Amino acid sequence: MSSGRAQGIFDGLPIPADKAYLKEGLSRIDESWAASRFDSLPHVVHILTSKDREGEVQFLKEQSDLVEDVVDEVVHVYHHGFNKAIQNYSQILRLFSESAESISILKVDMANAKKFLGSRNKQLHQLWYRSLTLRHVLTLLDQIESVSKVPARIEKLIADKQFYAAVQLQVQSMLVLEREGLQVVGALQDIRSELAKLRGVLFYKVLEDLHSHLYNKGEFSSASLRISEMEDQVLNATAIDNSVNSAQPLSRRTRLVKIENHFGGSLSADGSYRPGSIDDVSSFEGHDDDSVEIAENAVSDGAFPSARVHADGNIKKVSRQMPTWLSSAMPDEFLESMKKSDAPLYVKYSRTLVECLCMLGKVAAAGAVLCQRLRPTIHEIIISKVKVLAVQKSSRSGLDLVTKKDNSDIYDSSGILDGFQVLKPKSKNNSSFSATQLVVSPVSPIMTPKGAAQSAAGEFLNSILDYIICILENHIIVGELLESKLSQQADNVLTPKAASSDTVWGADSESSQTGGFNVGFSLTVIQSECQQLICEILRATPEAATSDAAVQTSRLGKKNPAKEKRDGSEGLSFAFRFTDAAASMPKREASQGWQRGTSAQQEGYGTSAVLPDQGIYLAASVYRPVVQFSDKVASMLHQKYSQLVNDGLLAFIEKFLKDHFLPAMFVDYRKSIQQAISSPAAFRPRANGSVYKPLVENGRPVLQGLLASNMLAKEVLGWAHLMPKYANELVEFVQTFLERTYERCRTSYTEAVLEKQSYMLIGRSDVEGLMRVHPSNAYLRKSHDQSPNSFPDAETVEVELEISELLLGLRPIKQEHLIRDDHKLILLASLSDSLEYLADSVESVGDIFGTSFSKIADKNLNNQAHRHTRSTSAVPPSFTSLAEEYRRLAIDCLKVLRLEMQLETIFHLQEMTNREYLEDQDAEEPDDFIISLATQIMRRDEELAPFVSELKRNYIFGGISSIAANASIKALAEIRSINLLGVQQICRNSIALEQALAAIPSINSEAVQQRLDRVRTYYELLNLPFEALLAFIQEHEYLFTQKEYSSLLKVNVPGREIPADADKRISGISSH
Repeated sequence: MSSGRAQGIFDGLPIPADKAYLKEGLSRIDESWAASRFDSLPHVVHILTSKDREGEVQFLKEQSDLVEDVVDEVVHVYHHGFNKAIQNYSQILRLFSESAESISILKVDMANAKKFLGSRNKQLHQLWYRSLTLRHVLTLLDQIESVSKVPARIEKLIADKQFYAAVQLQVQSMLVLEREGLQVVGALQDIRSELAKLRGVLFYKVLEDLHSHLYNKGEFSSASLRISEMEDQVLNATAIDNSVNSAQPLSRRTRLVKIENHFGGSLSADGSYRPGSIDDVSSFEGHDDDSVEIAENAVSDGAFPSARVHADGNIKKVSRQMPTWLSSAMPDEFLESMKKSDAPLYVKYSRTLVECLCMLGKVAAAGAVLCQRLRPTIHEIIISKVKVLAVQKSSRSGLDLVTKKDNSDIYDSSGILDGFQVLKPKSKNNSSFSATQLVVSPVSPIMTPKGAAQSAAGEFLNSILDYIICILENHIIVGELLESKLSQQADNVLTPKAASSDTVWGADSESSQTGGFNVGFSLTVIQSECQQLICEILRATPEAATSDAAVQTSRLGKKNPAKEKRDGSEGLSFAFRFTDAAASMPKREASQGWQRGTSAQQEGYGTSAVLPDQGIYLAASVYRPVVQFSDKVASMLHQKYSQLVNDGLLAFIEKFLKDHFLPAMFVDYRKSIQQAISSPAAFRPRANGSVYKPLVENGRPVLQGLLASNMLAKEVLGWAHLMPKYANELVEFVQTFLERTYERCRTSYTEAVLEKQSYMLIGRSDVEGLMRVHPSNAYLRKSHDQSPNSFPDAETVEVELEISELLLGLRPIKQEHLIRDDHKLILLASLSDSLEYLADSVESVGDIFGTSFSKIADKNLNNQAHRHTRSTSAVPPSFTSLAEEYRRLAIDCLKVLRLEMQLETIFHLQEMTNREYLEDQDAEEPDDFIISLATQIMRRDEELAPFVSELKRNYIFGGISSIAANASIKALAEIRSINLLGVQQICRNSIALEQALAAIPSINSEAVQQRLDRVRTYYELLNLPFEALLAFIQEHEYLFTQKEYSSLLKVNVPGREIPADADKRISGISSH
């Protein structure tokens, strides 16, 4: 066997070390003997076919003996283990037998015990029933004995604000005194009268606490609980920082300041918390160790939909422990439901107070008092909030003055809402803006969409409505609790037949049971008071604030909002004041001092102390807070109240915007744009320095009429941003006056180019086509920091040649067909740059505006669950088409300027024709017409430099060199005679023109030199003998055309001999 068999199936057998030979023998045994399906036939065949049969048989016997020895060793090693296992099995069997005997004995004992207990069962039951009877008698005697102590206990519970326990004790004590046999006990009459008086005291205490709780002034109101929670959060978040920076403990004032800074809200003077915006309102639910987490939609045990308004989709922690105000109460179903309820603490407290009123039977009286005090309280709260904000404003006035002084000259013109202020007299480079001489905006700077008055009005109204939302939520909770209680009582009293009939919400019977207090009443009054506040901000008077307003209010409060139908004939019919809210209150309660404020004169709110200005233009800033307020209210209320929300504050502000604000704004801005573009200074170019500046802030010379139009467009779009529902109307209005601005620009352009040859040429299709394919046309679409190509290619040369031939065919150019007034050229340049600026601004603002409002539209589509429907106007496609119109007109201005300079060049160079250049002396100066042309080029470049970029200047003056080169070469065919000095004169003219063009920074001097070198080369060929000229033509066949080479032969050059067949020989060269 091979050594590889050392690791076989026989390894691991317990063979002693002194018998290692057994392992060696096993290693020589083939593993096939140990196969699970042993086949002996191969082994038999092997032995029979073997030559040494006896030897093979003897080898098998030796292997058999070896295996038997190994088996003996294995048995010897495991013998002790086998014996131990047998003993364990015997012991287990014995234990099972003993357990079976014990169980049999236990069954017998249990049967005996059952018989013994059965014989005593009846006697035990009698004794138990007797003990219960005696215990009940003793309890009744204890209650009667403790009745004398009840008034003192009730007073103590009232002092500890354990109102539910006090009401429990009073009701139960009255029930005890009403039991049969106790009515005649004379000693209890005084106690009965004291309990009756304590019932009234309890009613007013509970009512006063409920009133404070409704307006977030109570101990367990949502605002107070939120402050406590935030204090704990801030203290935990700043614990490490405090331990490092200061060892002093934080005072309460310091903690409140940190809370305000940390959460982005503010604390009012009465200790209530005001969040940063109406969308950030969040409620606090008590937290402790025994708390659970619930989702927003978890509703159980009286957690009304309105109580979930502050969840905002987040997981909240609510306490399942017994609230502190119920710690002294006796256990009952209400306490059990409160312990199991997942509602916030302030909702639980509202439920407790309502339960107390129901137990006292004072729901109607309490409702009447709450109705009576609703409007005066809301009015006082708003006034107090205004005063707090006024104090905060005065405390910040010193810092604001310093900030305004430092930033008085800073005006940002980027973005949708930026750049709406009227321009200051001086810019950053101390250059005057003529826009100060125009009426740019119909409103003052603080009343623009991003003005101080707008932001102040929005923040102010947000802060007021934030607090009103919390108050309204409390009223909704209490109203729904009362409605739920009434429905439960109705179910308990009505017969099955009566219970199956339909009941209408807000019916007179239900209102009488609650004293007129319900959700609809509270919502109507609160919206009415908010409307009065908004009217004061806008300096507006509601149309229907008449003496019948109280009747209208009562009708809205009692009618079913889901079934009531209203048409537009009522106008602003909810603009009302309550004067008879306490009419349904019983005289007994009305005489207890609860009539304060019913006839009090309704004074203003004093908003002028908070807002820098008031007026109709603040309606834009008022709109968004009102929309958010209405959305919040709609999410808090049941669907049946949707009509009250739709016909409330939002309907008023939308009607005001549509009928008053938008028409007035359109008239004002229409006048402003008309004055801006019709003023004499509107299209008067004004340069700020001698260098073009690409930014308006740095002095870009945009025409003030277009600058004013751009500012007004952004300003109107700013109003649209504040009022997205009316974006369509505002955008259409912006497009209208931008189109009017375009027409005014078109008129100014036409006046400058009317009856001029350049204006007529750009209207020709052939000229327009050549200018479009010319590479310089690409410069019109490039930015300011890009430079033109250095050298013209063959395609460019061909296009320039076609343009030159077309323009040279217009000769003779008359002076009256050119724009000789430099002021008109400057106007065209400035108009082109201003139109480009306005096009860029309109396009960018349109893109931003469209993107932002498409997001708003998408958001509104995703919020279809709102109780009332409100759509955002679809924004028109874009301002792209209008921007393209501006750009086309700007390009037309540049094209006119380019053609004008080319025609001016032809006008001066046409003096070369029909004359003789037979000079008798070498002139030191170029011709007068060249001097005039060069002077004019440099002067116009200097005049246009502040108004157009270098790229556009290159486009305007870039066509002169090609026209001058081609015109000079073409002029040779019309020159009668020329001598050597004449050639030098023309070369000097070319050099002078080259120097004038090279002085323009935006033009590539090398490209100009290349074109005009060609002119000098062409005229210097006149100095060559014919044979030398012929040799040059052979070497430079394509430098000039055949016609141009032929013109060299036709001109008369003194002293030069031209053979008769010269034309034929030159034609022969070209034909090859």
